[in-house]
Amino acid sequence: MDRLIFNASASMRERAVDWRLMTHDLSNVSTVGFKRSFDLATQAMKAVGTGFESRSQPQGRYTDRVQTDAGPMMSTGRELDVAMLDRTVLAVQAANGEVAFTRRGDLRVNVNGALETGAGHLVLGDAGGITVPQGFRVRINPDGSVVAADPAQPGVAAEQVVGRLRLRDAGNASLSRREDGLLAVSDQPPGTDITNGTGVPGVATGMLEGSNVSAVAALTRLIDHSRSFELQVKVVKEARDIDQSGAALLKLG
Repeated sequence: MDRLIFNASASMRERAVDWRLMTHDLSNVSTVGFKRSFDLATQAMKAVGTGFESRSQPQGRYTDRVQTDAGPMMSTGRELDVAMLDRTVLAVQAANGEVAFTRRGDLRVNVNGALETGAGHLVLGDAGGITVPQGFRVRINPDGSVVAADPAQPGVAAEQVVGRLRLRDAGNASLSRREDGLLAVSDQPPGTDITNGTGVPGVATGMLEGSNVSAVAALTRLIDHSRSFELQVKVVKEARDIDQSGAALLKLG
């Protein structure tokens, strides 16, 4: 009975990680541009040691690969809001100075005139950061070019290109999530650039991409997890009752 209880408790321990992953996904249902990455599956592994050859133990197998499936598009009408099309990602500068990538497109101009994301990461262009003249009106074209115009100029304000978003097509790249939440190329040194795939990177202006986490699917998995946990607890209780009944019979003998 101790082996039965051991296997049941091992299953609960492995599924506890799955619970944390699902709650993490649910907490990011409304995060702009969020992509699922972590996933877990439980499989039976042969238990090595004394006992029968057929003995097995549940063990979790984890994956950490960003799923770049598109999330729902939300129209905002804001000129600095962009939604990445297909497998497009945007290059930004992480807090430690390294080049990283994101799907977050709620851009803004900070007090220093630099273009940054809503999370405060500096947006990178083809030649570094993108700086906008103070007081200029800014908009972004579908090809990623950033144009600015002086609203104080009489007549029709002439627009000038002040930079171009460093967009990459990640269709052929394997991405992983960094500790700061940004994306990076898997199995490559930090700051590695992405080699463009066959697609043409681009953005949809005046829109934002929502999270690709399905709230319904996540809640369904949570319910299934809860039922599985209850079943394992019931197995432990039944094993304890059987063990107690066996001990009572030995006392009677």
